[in-house]
Amino acid sequence: MAHRKPHLPEKTCASCHRPFAWRKKWARDWEQVKYCSDRCRGAGKRPSI
Repeated sequence: MAHRKPHLPEKTCASCHRPFAWRKKWARDWEQVKYCSDRCRGAGKRPSI
């Protein structure tokens, strides 16, 4: 049986606009996290054409 964690806080990614949940590796700086992944973080820094 899968263990779900519905009580974790969520944010919306600044790049893809999808919701993402809190991860333990973000515990120290959750307030500064803006992107759901490295791919979205890279896309946020590139100028769009």
